[in-house]
Amino acid sequence: MKKALKIAIIFIISLVIGYLLLPPYVIKAVWHLGPSIDDYKIFHNRRIAAGDHEPWPYHENYTNNLKWDSVNSIIESYKPVAMLVIQNDSILYEEYWEGYDMNSISNSFSAGKAIVSLLVGIALDEGKINDLDQPVSDFIPEFGTGSKKVLTIRHLLTMSSGLNWQEAYSTPFSPTAEAYYGSDVSGLVIDLEVIEEPGKEFEYLSGNTQVLAMVVEAATGQRISDYASDKIWKQIGAKNDALWNLDSEDGMEKAYCCFNSNAKDFARFGKLILNRGTWNGKRIVSEEYIDEATSPKKYLIDKETGKPVDFYGFQWWIINYKGMEIPYMRGILGQYIFSIPDKNAIVVRLGHKRSKEYIGSHPKDVYDYLDAAFLLLQ
Repeated sequence: MKKALKIAIIFIISLVIGYLLLPPYVIKAVWHLGPSIDDYKIFHNRRIAAGDHEPWPYHENYTNNLKWDSVNSIIESYKPVAMLVIQNDSILYEEYWEGYDMNSISNSFSAGKAIVSLLVGIALDEGKINDLDQPVSDFIPEFGTGSKKVLTIRHLLTMSSGLNWQEAYSTPFSPTAEAYYGSDVSGLVIDLEVIEEPGKEFEYLSGNTQVLAMVVEAATGQRISDYASDKIWKQIGAKNDALWNLDSEDGMEKAYCCFNSNAKDFARFGKLILNRGTWNGKRIVSEEYIDEATSPKKYLIDKETGKPVDFYGFQWWIINYKGMEIPYMRGILGQYIFSIPDKNAIVVRLGHKRSKEYIGSHPKDVYDYLDAAFLLLQ
């Protein structure tokens, strides 16, 4: 008995020592058991200041109940916290769950990549970036050596960089986990190397977006949050300040994800796309850039399937739904902002979970939300 007790004690001590010897970001990843939509509470944040609020009016047919039990059952199976349908700039449907409300903020996760894309477009419009084929090394000197010299902004935007980033969410030892829970995201991406010819194959890598954010900061001389506040958030009538998670106190934004806001303010990005870069007649991003950003890059080959890329533009996903081409923002736990030009409509969904089943390049629940919205849209 005493021998068994000693073995158990030694085993426990070994586990504790092993745990304490892990890198800090791994300990944090293990402790939190994966990402949450409320992770702004555990990270340092930078505030994206809002300007003058422009409220959404309510549609004459407004409802907060989908009324179809079968549809509600599907939507609620994915643990939503907010869903919003807007048509002709008026709220047609709005519902919240789990105590969240119209002001509750939630992590965008990778939907934030589309925001970085818009900021690249604005910097391009302002002449702070010469063109999309400009070398990354013009802005980040560390990319001026070896295989990285050939890398351009367009390669990053289209997820065709060929960088040796590992997009793995299931292991706490991956670059993705280190970027999320670590304290030096800039250092992490600066050390990357180009291992495949850029501009040929699509491979979804969050490191691409982080490098883009560093390019924007170098080009503009502003932190990405401050540039987002000045050029977008204050211009599109957001009600609440947003938060962007940082890698450390007063550190770098985790720009590939982690822009935190609420459903009504997220919907403003959808309107910006519907209006091809304008907000109530005011130009925010050039029409040319919006059109290119939300058009599929079929000249690329999807590394996973070997087929042309008909589902991705410049950090924007694109789905063909009932013959309509719909650009949308997408996050890993089912964060979606859809712009539906044919219906002059926006659909926002925030929550804890998305479908593990895919239809082509899109999670199945994408179709579920669009199906539900089209029951309401005129």
